[in-house]
This record gives sequence, structure tokens and C-alpha cells, in this order.
Amino acid sequence: MDPHPPGDERSPVVLHVPHAGTHVPTWTRPHLLLDDAALAAEVAALTDHRTDRTALDAAARARVRPWVAVNPVSRFVVDVERFPDEREEMAAAGMGAVYTHGTRGQRIRADDPGHRDALLAAFYTPWARRMEKVVAHRIAATGRCVLLDVHSYPPDPLPYELHADGPRPQVCLGTDPAHTPGWLLDAARDAFGAGVALDTPFSGAYVPLSRYGVDARVAALMIEIRRDVPEDTVVAALTGLVDVVGA
Repeated sequence: MDPHPPGDERSPVVLHVPHAGTHVPTWTRPHLLLDDAALAAEVAALTDHRTDRTALDAAARARVRPWVAVNPVSRFVVDVERFPDEREEMAAAGMGAVYTHGTRGQRIRADDPGHRDALLAAFYTPWARRMEKVVAHRIAATGRCVLLDVHSYPPDPLPYELHADGPRPQVCLGTDPAHTPGWLLDAARDAFGAGVALDTPFSGAYVPLSRYGVDARVAALMIEIRRDVPEDTVVAALTGLVDVVGA
């Protein structure tokens, strides 16, 4: 688990924060073709900055503390939330689980199956196992798990986006047909209020692959916050959502 206070054993809620990390391990750096300035610009553009702080602040304020999982490694090393295979639509843009292209479509990593496998083994598989363990722990304790996937996105689209023509609301709620029940959507709409839209500009919700599509005890929702929304507003709304769905 992260070096953060553990959640309450009574809580079914897990706040999943996959894209707040900026760490690029030394052994992975030579495989990134960008110089330091170009890599810093990519990390600045695509990292979900402060979503870790948002999740932790909401957890601290909740009536029953949820569990929080924060990935410290940059998504430019491995994107732990993407499918690792042909199911991932972002692979068409060179941004599957291991990115070969950046936000402007530029080449950032060579096609190297051996290095890709090493990255997945070092970062993707351990994170997947960890999340499976967290979800299993919540189901064992409470009979269910509510995964709230916390992200942020810029007001203006970046060139890599596949669905950049749609609305960019203050809050985008990403859904999954098998794991996002109506009660969870209703609770999120109530918590975040006006300015909410579904599945635009991003869609889907994270569920560990071992349970994806097969375990109805796992409810999931992606929460994409537009980066110009005040942080205190986001923390208050997320805290309210945790209180409702964790009750």
C-alpha cells in the first residue's frame, strides 16, 4: 500500500490515482528519446498534477475514511490504467500501456519488445496485483468495492486525444457498461452538481482485469476534473461522494 494512512475497514471505497506520479526510474530514462526539457514538457502536459493531494484530502475529511492508492511512477514509464493488449484504443496513437509516442504524436520511445516486456513486468503487473489485492480486501470486509478513479484534464484538448471534438465539462464522469450502476452515477451527479457530463472527452472506468466484466460486486466510476476547477470545490464534492457511496 501507499505510505498514507490506511482506510477504515468499514469502507468499500477505493480512490484510485494512477496518473499523479512523475517519477522516471533511472534505468528507464535512456529508452526515452526526448531530451530533459522535452520530457519535462510532456510530463507537465499529461500528469494529473495534485490529484493525489485531492484524493488524500477528501479521504481525510470523509466520515468513514476510504482507501487510497496512488501510483508514484510517471505514465511515461508505464500507464498502469491502459489495457496491455489490443483492447486499448489509445494504442492507435502510440499511447497504450507503454507509450511510443507523445502528446503531439512525436516518437518518444523506440519499438523494443524486450524493453516493453521489462517495463510491464516491473510496473504494470505489480500495480495490477496490488489493485486486485485492495479490491479483494474491500470485498472480503464489506461485500463490495466502489472504485473511484481520480483524474484531471486540461481545458483545451491536446493533439493526442482521440475524442477532442466533444464537450469539455467541468467534471467528466467516465462509465463502464458492466461496472457503473445507476446509483453510483446519481450520487456523483448530486455531489458534483452543475457542469457534469458523461463520457466526454474521456470514457471508461478502471477495474482490475481479473474482475473486469465478471464481478458485479465491483462498482467503478472515472472522475475527470477539468484543471481550471478550484481544488477546494473538487475536494468538497469528492468527500461528499465518498460519504454517500461508502455508507
